[in-house]
Amino acid sequence: MLKLLLDADVYAPNPLGRRCLAVCGEQVVWLGGSGEGRPELPAALVSEEVDLGGRRLIPGLVDVHVHLTGGGGEAGPATRVPPLPLSRFTRGGVTSVVGLLGTDAVTRSPRSLVAAARGLVAEGLSAWCWTGGYHLPPATVTGSVRDDVVLVDRVIGLGELALSDHRSSQPTLDELLRLASETHVAGLLTGKAGVVHLHLGDGERGLDLVRRAIAGSELPPRVFHPTHVNRRKRLFDEALDLVATGAAIDVTAFPVEKDEDAWPAVEAVGRFLDAGLPVERLTVSSDGGGCLPRFDGDGRVASWQTGSPGALAWTLSELVRGGRPLETFLPAFTSSPARLLRLPGKGAVAAGADADLVVLDDRGEVSDVMVRGRWHVRDGRALVAGTFEDLPAEDG
Repeated sequence: MLKLLLDADVYAPNPLGRRCLAVCGEQVVWLGGSGEGRPELPAALVSEEVDLGGRRLIPGLVDVHVHLTGGGGEAGPATRVPPLPLSRFTRGGVTSVVGLLGTDAVTRSPRSLVAAARGLVAEGLSAWCWTGGYHLPPATVTGSVRDDVVLVDRVIGLGELALSDHRSSQPTLDELLRLASETHVAGLLTGKAGVVHLHLGDGERGLDLVRRAIAGSELPPRVFHPTHVNRRKRLFDEALDLVATGAAIDVTAFPVEKDEDAWPAVEAVGRFLDAGLPVERLTVSSDGGGCLPRFDGDGRVASWQTGSPGALAWTLSELVRGGRPLETFLPAFTSSPARLLRLPGKGAVAAGADADLVVLDDRGEVSDVMVRGRWHVRDGRALVAGTFEDLPAEDG
């Protein structure tokens, strides 16, 4: 049975104009040409027909940095953030996630992370995970980063290994290179990403260790993927320079105070584009489910917030309202992370791609979300709940 989506203004993420699509099972099976209307099909083959009236249709958002088992805990056990339910992702247009561990890889483990990813897959989302966490030696499922990537289906690389942060294990250059080489080779053996996703803290050393690793080894720069690079303005300038080596960087859509020495994601994306850098080397993530702590001079938590997957959609809509053409920044939320992390079928609207589709309203906000061929959100209302999730009454 086919679902027909008619008169969609398609951004694939490049703009294709107004098109019609057919979805069968979990895939887009047909994308009409420019000006091509509804296909002539027997009624018995069509289960649903939706006229989008020229609204923008984009690929589902790919969030590469999510705490699927919950983050936090830096101010004691009571501050452990609980896991996020399914609709927290889908309401924000997120159809693919990559989970990770942060500071706490003791009470939370890579095994539980893999189980959480598999649980979301069973509920309809697409989910993978990074092995490891902030610290060395990395927490793993099998005892080896390389074995995790090769033998565990959901594991695509190592992360979020912490650098320039008082919570990190203060890795040396040799330690970073050894882990990066293991991850890279595991990617070669499997066709997975083989990427090291690096947490960057507030430390003065910034990206120095990453620069030295790229300059002093034969490893491809794409193996190193630093995140939170907009947390300090000077760090962001360093990150822009790093892009010239061939590395990709990740901007975090976290809240930023007015006088804070940081760039909000909207501003960071704009500065990246204004620098003339290739959007294929930029990703944007939410830190969803993670704790966003602020520390005092003694390294103790003074206050915190929690990350939300909805931050991606909010950032995207703010960029739309700011007047930037959608196609200039949309790849950072869709095709760029899918390409970097080698997520098959993701990040594009095309025949043969997965039917992960998001419809935007006139303000650039998420209206409807299809995940693997099934409507999860219609008119802003979640239709599908997670296994232990109760949707609000107005959502039915």
